[in-house]
Amino acid sequence: MMYLDMIIKDENGETIGKMVLTPKEFKTGSKGFFGQDKMSIAGKRYQVQCQLVEIGSKEATAPNK
Repeated sequence: MMYLDMIIKDENGETIGKMVLTPKEFKTGSKGFFGQDKMSIAGKRYQVQCQLVEIGSKEATAPNK
């Protein structure tokens, strides 16, 4: 199973956050990756969410009619 590491960098290129994206099959039938977490950036808390949806993956997994 493949996982993706998402890295958030500031304007100076310094890493300020990391998150793992795991494979997901969305309710629509599309496939991709998804991750969510909470991070502290410059003393403030943020809720972070990321999704990558493979274009055309819904059609590729749809049953033949």
